[in-house]
Amino acid sequence: MASDFDTVRVLRALFNDMPRAPQGLSHGEMMAWIRESMADFEGGETAYMIEHITRNSMVDIVLRLREEGYLQDDLAFEETLKQIATVEGRVTFMDRCIQAQKTVEATRKLLSRAKRSWAEVRSPVRSQPDEIQRLVDGEPTGPGPLFAEYICREDVRAIGVFAGDRPDIYEFEWGFVTEEASTWNIYIAEVWRRGTLSFFEYFIDAWAAQTSTPPHGISWRVPEGLAVEVGIGAFSCITLRSEHNPADEATRQWLGDDFVAGLLPELTRRALDDNGDPPPKH
Repeated sequence: MASDFDTVRVLRALFNDMPRAPQGLSHGEMMAWIRESMADFEGGETAYMIEHITRNSMVDIVLRLREEGYLQDDLAFEETLKQIATVEGRVTFMDRCIQAQKTVEATRKLLSRAKRSWAEVRSPVRSQPDEIQRLVDGEPTGPGPLFAEYICREDVRAIGVFAGDRPDIYEFEWGFVTEEASTWNIYIAEVWRRGTLSFFEYFIDAWAAQTSTPPHGISWRVPEGLAVEVGIGAFSCITLRSEHNPADEATRQWLGDDFVAGLLPELTRRALDDNGDPPPKH
């Protein structure tokens, strides 16, 4: 398995030429810095987001090859780190990955016929009613054992997540949620333990699909002014951001009763199924 140090080295190689926020910024200053960085990026905000998503996908690919493929060889891993640290090297690396994927696609389709349904996989996200109610009521639990596990990770310490003032923390059995200025970052233990960055792409795909038949009758009617994002700045999480500060009662109720209690388990279950396919796009 790829070590925490491997993860940090891959992140540093891939993002060495992307702007990094200064340490110690308040939440408001951080949001302003992110907006300015996106506006100043060549190609604008859209190009900035595409670049981040692409490089995060490459993190997952490199770490999987480090765990199971040819990058288990230390020399090959070192050469790849040098390669992906440059624009030209990243293009070459991804071209090779695309060609390799094409050669196995036919086999994958044949094997998929015998795969179990994603619905047979048990979700690691299961919340107790009192945990949900505390989130709805805005009554933080404070940091617990899973938060402690997360901040002790080498990659988390290296990047400086939670190095400044800590937001409100709601600990669950499956992970924890942070809240600050009507922004919620959702950290799932099974995801950060696997290093499954592609999970977030699957999650965004499913969110965008707005399926007409949600599981268990859950409402996909997202409250007005609430948006979902890949939690790049907060590292390895899902971000929900409301344009209303403070968030209204209906938004908090939906966040707890519909999203955390219903949608999050279903999407997590599908995305973490090694034998499953990503959510369909509509």
